[in-house]
Amino acid sequence: MASATATYGQKESSDQNFDYMFKILIIGNSSVGKTSFLFRYADDSFTPAFVSTVGIDFKVKTIYRNDKRIKLQIWDTAGQERYRTITTAYYRGAMGFILMYDITNEDSFNAVQDWSTQIKTYSWDNAQVLLVGNKCDMEDERVVSSERGRQLSEHLGFEFFEASAKDNINVKQTFERLVDIICEKMSESLDAGDPAVTGAKQGPQLTEQPAPPHQDCAC
Repeated sequence: MASATATYGQKESSDQNFDYMFKILIIGNSSVGKTSFLFRYADDSFTPAFVSTVGIDFKVKTIYRNDKRIKLQIWDTAGQERYRTITTAYYRGAMGFILMYDITNEDSFNAVQDWSTQIKTYSWDNAQVLLVGNKCDMEDERVVSSERGRQLSEHLGFEFFEASAKDNINVKQTFERLVDIICEKMSESLDAGDPAVTGAKQGPQLTEQPAPPHQDCAC
């Protein structure tokens, strides 16, 4: 597997095709739709019959934000308990997490707190997290209200989206918002000259953009 960039905002001198590489993990219980979410974003495709991810996999996508070419290395993790030791090993060096639950599955929502604790335990303090309630196209089967998701996200200090990989609702917006938050935090750290982030070396500045309004599912 390709090695991940472990340093916040590290510039890859050997590859001039991008300015930064961000490592992002999608985590959450099994069958909440993590793989479908990744494929919708990376390939703009949807397959309803994905087999549960074994261990961990990733896709690469390059985007432009704030006049910078940013290479995203997005890791799709297995949700089953038996793979937990494998997947948590990849938390280190991750700049962002998409913590996902299924709005039609109460257990996946109840597990969010535990996943949040794992992020705090295995990742570093500057990692940014978005909470995503997936499968909002299945409104008739909803058991977790949007308000409960929003309240939990506020309690945890995360921004919140409801999304649908199937109907392509808020998929791109989720990733782009996460990247923007990472860029904002990185810019703040560079401005402050934080040696833990910059290696005591001033890096290129990123222009901060105002946060877009929250987009809840319009299903």
